[in-house]
Amino acid sequence: MLSVRDLNVTYGREVAVRGVDLDVAEGEIVTLVGPTGCGKTTTLRAVAGLEQATAGTIRINGRDMGGSGGVPAVPPEKRDTGLVFQDFALFPHLTVAQNVGFRLGRREPVDHWLRWLGLAEQRDARPDALSGGQKQRVALARCLAHAPALVLLDEPLSNLDASLKDSLRWDIRAALKEAGVPAIWVTHDQAEALSVGDRVGVMNAGDLDQVAPPETCFRDPASRFVAGFLGEASFVPGRVRPDDTVETLLGPAIGDGRKGDDGRVDVLLRPDDVAIAADTRGNGSVAWARYEGGTRLFGVTLDADDHAGVLRARTNHEAHFAPGDRVTVSIDAGHPLALFTPEHADDGRDRGERDLAA
Repeated sequence: MLSVRDLNVTYGREVAVRGVDLDVAEGEIVTLVGPTGCGKTTTLRAVAGLEQATAGTIRINGRDMGGSGGVPAVPPEKRDTGLVFQDFALFPHLTVAQNVGFRLGRREPVDHWLRWLGLAEQRDARPDALSGGQKQRVALARCLAHAPALVLLDEPLSNLDASLKDSLRWDIRAALKEAGVPAIWVTHDQAEALSVGDRVGVMNAGDLDQVAPPETCFRDPASRFVAGFLGEASFVPGRVRPDDTVETLLGPAIGDGRKGDDGRVDVLLRPDDVAIAADTRGNGSVAWARYEGGTRLFGVTLDADDHAGVLRARTNHEAHFAPGDRVTVSIDAGHPLALFTPEHADDGRDRGERDLAA
């Protein structure tokens, strides 16, 4: 198990990680996601002991890893952590079985993970004879065969072809669950983070903005940044009624119970929350259209813009609207929608925070 408290990592005057608090329970997978340079990999490397923490504490299975406040740091090789890198880090002169069992001295866990990860037939092959997906399976088998207390994965799928990523992410997740070991999985891929993590941590400019189950981060994001980073996000202005429903220019909506000044709010709409229909007397015009295979995504410019901008709506692939077509868009969501402080409100507050009064 892992406990991180008030973790800070700085390089001179540059703050890479600021005040991060993070717990990973036994058997839990936490994905860390965010844009390039947000601090997610630095956080993982600090936990691994590969980066020096400026402040804060890191505990693995209750043991203080030190490294800040004058306490000597526990070296990486003594932290009982397993590392899986994007570049595989295999020994080219060793066979698959030798790579997995390097410095282990026992054959049983090697055989177990080779069978479990579908590598039994490749046990005598060398890495240069393997595909990228097989190499990453070998790296994971080596990690798990040593029975670490914590697994740290640094973008394990980023060097693989797109066709391999989807299936391999599930194989890696299943293997981690089979081992029952907690893990931090760093990725820049939002879909990967949402699908494999028991909880998702979203980082932004060194801060950990939110840590929550994937559906919570997507449906009830803690900030506009989280809302936009984890999926297409549109915001329409609204006003909360006395019965806690929300009146918007697209019709009524179910809000999450928050209220802004005078009841004013911005309502978060995902493309799947929006219905679109052809209507010559509609409330907007199609700005652009994108074919996605099984679905189509449309951008709609509303007549009564009022800070709403281009609204996104996703439909079945059989729907056809061309730029310039008149349409009616409406809210089509049976779940409560997240509400934010109006971004255009000049009230002196941080516009990125969900600081609505209850």
